[in-house]
This record gives sequence, structure tokens and C-alpha cells, in this order.
Amino acid sequence: MNKIVEKEFFSENVVRLEIEAPRIAKARRAGHFVIVKVGETGERIPLTIASADPVKGTITLVIQRVGVSSRRLTELNVGDYITDLVGPLGEATHIEKVGTVLACGGGVGVAPLLPIVEALKKAGNKVITVLAARNKDLIILEDQIRQFSDEVIVMTDDGSYGQKGLVTDGMEAIMKREKVDLSVVIGPAIMMKFASLATKKYEVPTIASLNTIMVDGTGMCGACRITVGGKTKFVCVDGPEFDAHQVDFDEMLLRLSGYKEIEKQAEQDYLYKKENK
Repeated sequence: MNKIVEKEFFSENVVRLEIEAPRIAKARRAGHFVIVKVGETGERIPLTIASADPVKGTITLVIQRVGVSSRRLTELNVGDYITDLVGPLGEATHIEKVGTVLACGGGVGVAPLLPIVEALKKAGNKVITVLAARNKDLIILEDQIRQFSDEVIVMTDDGSYGQKGLVTDGMEAIMKREKVDLSVVIGPAIMMKFASLATKKYEVPTIASLNTIMVDGTGMCGACRITVGGKTKFVCVDGPEFDAHQVDFDEMLLRLSGYKEIEKQAEQDYLYKKENK
């Protein structure tokens, strides 16, 4: 079992947990994820490692409450233990010096983007990062991103912070201004779809991390099945990162919506039982 040593609320529904996991902290690379389980009968939750401290022997996870399992995880406190924690899993991000990198994170997608930005900067790249969210309160890890970025642009839908507009508005401004050699986009599937369409227009090679669709993390369940370049891939074992210009995002969006009503009902039942204990 793995002990929680720090807990921080970024917002009402977004929580940062620092967890003791010394072996994972040493082995982890940018792009890797872990499988978390709360309780012996709990659901498996794949979560990308936002950061790791090999000296302290800890890893950091950022969790958004979207259902029963993520809610149970974020209800744990400092000193509590996570039942199971397995990793690092997945294919690590390919890191090399390519020139100028445009890194784009939407909402909690900034958490898995952070270690990639750090690794790309340390490899000698110029890194320009665009952070996007609906409003100021949902912008996370900005200070940490700035440590490894040559420039940071913040976009909010309502204009409450940074510039008013979508992530693609910030991206287009950069691509019109200078040559970009690589783009990395992580966030909601709809955001990644339009971000990849924007970079395709400027012929910028683009990597998308599709971690949001994973379930069991081993390729056994088939829930993360996607089409990339006309071929079937499994996000958890073949990814989670793929050539964004080859991903069928419409198929991915359809798959993501398949269990929304069931998940919503499950969360309502959980909250009802909790309130009426």
C-alpha cells in the first residue's frame, strides 16, 4: 500500500496527491502512467504521472472528479493509503532536440503535459506553452510550466485570465509568428481534435496523449481501442501518445460518450448512499 504525503485542491473538483512510491519515482519517464485502486473491490484508474521526486521517493498525480472512483480517490487524506498502485506503464514520450516545440494543455491535461515540457526543455528545445481552460480558477500548474518554458500563453474561454479565446487561438498566433518543429497537445478529446486540425494546417508534426480513454491499462478490456492511420491501436499498451494527425478523434469522442449516463447514475447513487449512512 502507498501512503499519501501531500494533498492540495487546485479547485473544487481537481486534486493533487503526492504519494510514496520510491521504485516508480526512480523508473518513471515523461509520458508514463500508473494504475490506482482504492479499496479491495475498487475500480482500476489509469493516471498519468505529473511529476516524481526520486530523492523523496514520491510521485505526484492530479485527479479530476468525474465519477465514483475518482471521487473516492480524492476523498483520501494525508496519511491514508492507496490500496494498489502499479507502474510505470505505457510508452514513454520520445524526447529529442527538434528545435521549437509548441506544447498545449487544456484543463487537467496540463498535469501530464508538465513532465513532457520539462524533458523537452532539458533536451535543448525552445518550448512555447499554451495553457487553456474555461476560466482562471481552472488553470493549473502554471508556475511549474513556466519553469521549463521560454514563453507561456494563457487562454481562458471567458477572458478572466490571460487572453480571451480558445487554445487554438493561442496556437495559431504562435504558428503564424514563427516556425514550429513539433507540437504536443493534451486535454479533452474535443480540444485535441481541433488543436491537431490547427497544426495540420501549418504542417506541424503533432503528438496527442489519449490517456483520458484508458480503463484497465493492460490492453485486456478493449475500452481504449482507437483508430490511428486506419489501424486499430490500444491506448494503454501502444500509447498513450500518437500522431495526432492520424487519430480518428470522432470515433474517440463517440466511444468516450458511451457510458456517460451510467457513470452519472453511479455517482448519484454513491453520493446518496454516503449522505444517508
